[in-house]
Amino acid sequence: MPVADTSQLVSGVAERYASSLFDLAQEAGSADSVGADLARFRAMIDESEDLRRLILSPVFSAEDQTKAIAAVAAKAGITGLVANFLKVVASNRRLFAVPGMIKAYRVIAARARGEITADVTSAHALTAAQENELKAALKGVTGKDVAVAVTVDPSILGGLIVKVGSRQIDTSLRTKLSTLKLALKEVG
Repeated sequence: MPVADTSQLVSGVAERYASSLFDLAQEAGSADSVGADLARFRAMIDESEDLRRLILSPVFSAEDQTKAIAAVAAKAGITGLVANFLKVVASNRRLFAVPGMIKAYRVIAARARGEITADVTSAHALTAAQENELKAALKGVTGKDVAVAVTVDPSILGGLIVKVGSRQIDTSLRTKLSTLKLALKEVG
């Protein structure tokens, strides 16, 4: 039996939840602080294998996930709207979509500020200076302020993969090596 493609399901769920959260955050005048709390929670997911397992595993009950997420949020100092949001998501058995919800929130918030979002994959974390330099370069190309969402993926070896809308620029070492390997096969 083929495995169903859940990416569309996740993105639809993520966008609906993120849009609702953004509307609530705007009403409360806290869109930026909600974004900051979500970014902190995303960093926690990236750093903790246990938290990723809790979020992605269907083994845990909704009640267990809700209690655990409440405890994690409280320990991290995430309160108010984001803490309540995470509890609702957990109780609705949608924690698996939280990374997508955070990404969707970032895009919605950037759009509301008149920015566009660039998804950047880097082999290592960017320094603040590198990130500012990248934002300036992207602003020069797009003519708009650019919010940068960086994902670290050591498997690209070096360089960057930058995606803005439907355009993608891949300067990763992995891609360059693959291209070189292909060219050498054609020569030989």
